Amino acid sequence: MNIEVTQTGGACGAVVRGIDLTEILDSEEVSNLHSHWLKHHVLVFPEQDISDDDLLRFSSHFGVLSLDPYIESIDGYDHIVAMTRLADESGPIFAEAWHSDWSFKPTPPIGSCLRSIVIPPRGGHTSFIDQQKALLTMPKHLRSRIEGKSALHSARGAYAPEGVYGDRDKASNRSIKVRTSKDARTVQEHPLIMSHPESGEEMLFGCFGYIVGIKGMTTEQGCDLLREILEWQTRGEFRYDHEWEEKMVVLWDNRSVLHKANGGYEGYDRILHRTTIEHKTASNTCL
Repeated sequence: MNIEVTQTGGACGAVVRGIDLTEILDSEEVSNLHSHWLKHHVLVFPEQDISDDDLLRFSSHFGVLSLDPYIESIDGYDHIVAMTRLADESGPIFAEAWHSDWSFKPTPPIGSCLRSIVIPPRGGHTSFIDQQKALLTMPKHLRSRIEGKSALHSARGAYAPEGVYGDRDKASNRSIKVRTSKDARTVQEHPLIMSHPESGEEMLFGCFGYIVGIKGMTTEQGCDLLREILEWQTRGEFRYDHEWEEKMVVLWDNRSVLHKANGGYEGYDRILHRTTIEHKTASNTCL
């Protein structure tokens, strides 16, 4: 495989050409892609006319596929959810806040993969934040305040009955089918700073949103610090704004980047299918 890997020009991410994701990849090809994934955090594969079966096969090269805890899967594919917003929807954009997927789990997923199906003529970008660069250049006074501290993660703000996608949202015409649960109120502890389990690079993990507090601090103190961290980690120099095209696949490292959806495509459909990837030995690893 003679692939061509070109940096996006943003803070992270690389475009990969010279590979056909409808074909079965051998171990050497997967290893090569995995190395680029760890280095660039986000891999973009343009001009990939793949099926859902292809998406499942490709994603499974990087780990074990996960079941989404709060979103219904598509018919016939338990491990795929549709990130759909139709032209006539009027509610808030789904996942428009910065986050790391499922950071509220005891063992969060290592990655996510999206394939584009219908892309609007404008807007609908997905933005990424390089959590390693954000930590590496963080001012010493701020880093000293978070060193050794643990963050408290929870899905309650999104998926509990009282959350953003809970009872208040059920009257909306949202295409994404959310399953709310009282289990979303569970709180899970993770370090604010951790080493990437594969590359060894230090990074921030998560952000204000799924992080609802900091262990050992009052709610007010924790929220103030989390807002300060968020203001720093989402600066433009750490950001890559991905512009979608149809027949495109994007794989990102859920441990080392934050991401969020963006609007700006009112009156148009936008449909993508997503898999979520866990570590092959998730039960035995921290991340």
